[in-house]
Amino acid sequence: MTMEHRVRVRELGVELTGEPGPWNAITDVPGVEVGYVTLVEGDGVRTGVTAILPRGRGGVGVPCSAGWHSFNGNGEMTGTAWIEESGSLAVPVVITNTYAVGPVHRGVIEWVRANCRGMAPEWLLPVVTETWDGHLNDIHGAAVGPGHAAAAIDAAAAGPVEEGCVGGGTGMRCYGFKGGSGTASRVVEYGADRYTVGAFVQANFGARRELVMAGVPVGRELTDPAGGAADAAAVGDGERPVPPGAGSVIVVVATDAPLLPGQCKALARRVSLGLARTGTTGSHFSGDIFLAFSTANRGALTSTFPETDGPAGAPYESLRFVPWGRMDPFYEAVVESVEEAVLNVLTGARAMTGRDGHHVPALPLDRVGALLAARAR
Repeated sequence: MTMEHRVRVRELGVELTGEPGPWNAITDVPGVEVGYVTLVEGDGVRTGVTAILPRGRGGVGVPCSAGWHSFNGNGEMTGTAWIEESGSLAVPVVITNTYAVGPVHRGVIEWVRANCRGMAPEWLLPVVTETWDGHLNDIHGAAVGPGHAAAAIDAAAAGPVEEGCVGGGTGMRCYGFKGGSGTASRVVEYGADRYTVGAFVQANFGARRELVMAGVPVGRELTDPAGGAADAAAVGDGERPVPPGAGSVIVVVATDAPLLPGQCKALARRVSLGLARTGTTGSHFSGDIFLAFSTANRGALTSTFPETDGPAGAPYESLRFVPWGRMDPFYEAVVESVEEAVLNVLTGARAMTGRDGHHVPALPLDRVGALLAARAR
């Protein structure tokens, strides 16, 4: 692996629309925390775990309004049936590689049992999701264990978020270049109020020829080191190569705007438009699954066993929400922040060599800068 200097996309002088938050990250949404465990060991371990906590560790168990969307279902996100049923999310969202969903799922349960004794002691439905890192990582190995999920949750913090080859994104590829973890945010003015919409992306999708940056189709001009434009990923001996565009993308959208569960689902659907701005047409072999939540209306959408019967034990809850007819600025913020988060993955991720000597180059920033400048002229 090389240690070349990497940047965020705005540092390349790329002009993007919308006003970002202070960190230009999902953590600009108050209360949201992100934690990583990154595993790079020997020649074959290039993987990890990412934890996103909607209300921080102290808020685990306090539900958020939530909704999810599958743009292409060749992937996994556990717990979505309950999100669809209840419209709520009360647990960390944890992202890893495809074959590590099981141990990470168990790790979340163990962390909650140890740290949130009053939270649903009878049952828990963790939200664990994945993308495939088998080109660089020995995905059949047992590198990721339950303890890594707990460590990622314990590492979660507010503030700036590291991007590129970290956490669950460690071994990922994006548009034929090194992929991984990325984030961005947008501020939405709503009358006298200002809200934030933030996106976090684990990017492992897209064919090189598709890549578009700020409207410029740079992927057509970027060839691999051998001089070709192919970006299929080799796998193990005797296995067929993975076609360009395969791999998956997970996106988590957060906001502090007061929204209904159905409105969160509408935000999740707009993620597809943000990805499309970066060029993807949506590969059949890519699991593209998105989750959105709102941290407003704290204390509502609870789902606990009733303690008493009768009138005294029959409370009501209420939700304050943005009218449906005024949702367009929030949709715009999702599209803009998702686009920028993907580009931050590409500009932040370093080249990496992994299992069986497989190598994935980093996006060539000098070449991209020249292409963007030429188009601007």
